[in-house]
Amino acid sequence: MFALIKREIQDHLVYFIAAAVFSALLVLVLVEAVFKYDSRNPPVISISLGVAFAAIVTLGICGMGASQMYLDKSRRISAFLSTLPVSRSRILLARITAGILAILILLVPLAITAIFLLRLFTPPIPLYSGMVWEIFTATFLLALACYCIGLQTGWNSSAITPSLGGLGLTCIFVPLVVVKGLGPEIMVILASFIAASLFRTWHNFSSTSL
Repeated sequence: MFALIKREIQDHLVYFIAAAVFSALLVLVLVEAVFKYDSRNPPVISISLGVAFAAIVTLGICGMGASQMYLDKSRRISAFLSTLPVSRSRILLARITAGILAILILLVPLAITAIFLLRLFTPPIPLYSGMVWEIFTATFLLALACYCIGLQTGWNSSAITPSLGGLGLTCIFVPLVVVKGLGPEIMVILASFIAASLFRTWHNFSSTSL
């Protein structure tokens, strides 16, 4: 299993590097916004940069899932691996695990930075730590949902569809998060979408001829 995950990381190393780079950029934006915070003059530039980075990251995460499946299908990687004592389920599980690792590389440094800044600038109120956890969980689920739509479109469609799918997903889910907030409802909605997407991806991957 570790060998399969390692292969996925090596084949899509550019996405892991991009995740680390964008995570560093988002950390810088967050730090700048906190240190330059002024209730009379909101950090409009930092917020705008954060939104732009978030949009790019969303498409990038979707593109990673699509790239994994599209390259597999075009290069017949799974067809080769299936000749070895490896099941399709393990191949797909390794692929999804690599995708989750990329998402964590992107989000964990942000969460750690947010917790550090809260401890530095705010009193030790449990509510703040709870807010960081809710934001991290919702953001992780949103990123995973984008990744899942990439897995589906990459296996079934052309190269342009994943980008359009990721953009469409953003237009649907981001306003939903804004309207519903970061409570249990939005997490249930995102988790349900992810579960359904993963099941459909597994069904298509396991039933399609390699």
